Amino acid sequence: MYGFGSFRKASRGLRFWILHLLQRGPKNGAQIMDDIEGMSQGWWRPSPGSIYPMLEDMVTDGLIEKLPDGRYQLSEKSKDAVGFPLFGARSPRTVSEVLSELRGYVAYLEDVGRTDPSRLTTERAKLDELAQRLSALGKGTGQ
Repeated sequence: MYGFGSFRKASRGLRFWILHLLQRGPKNGAQIMDDIEGMSQGWWRPSPGSIYPMLEDMVTDGLIEKLPDGRYQLSEKSKDAVGFPLFGARSPRTVSEVLSELRGYVAYLEDVGRTDPSRLTTERAKLDELAQRLSALGKGTGQ
C-alpha cells in the first residue's frame, strides 16, 4: 500500500499520515512519530516541531479531537480530509513561529514523560538547564 515514493520529508504529507494512523485508534504525538518511523522502516521520523503544530492545526480545523489524556482521535469531519490540499513545511521565521514549534517539542517531551518516563531520566540536567534559560527569557533577563 505504501511504496517508497509515498514518503515525504516535507509535512505536506504529514496530515494524511496522521489521519491514517488515527483510523486505527487514538494516539498521542510521540506514538504517531514512532508509528511513522516504523512504517517508513526508519527512513523518516517527523520532528515534534512538525507533528505538534500539525496536530493543533488539525484540532482547530475540526479534523481531530484531543482527548483529556493527551491522545488524539478522528472527528466526523476527518472522513473527508484526505481530499484537502496539503502544504509543505518551512522553517520558522518569526518569534511567534519559533515559540509555536517549541510548544510542539515540549508537548512531545510531555508525551514521552507520560508514556515512558525513563527516557527522560538521563536528560534531567538538560531539561533543568533549558527550563532555567526559558524562565530567564520570560522574565526579560535572558542570558
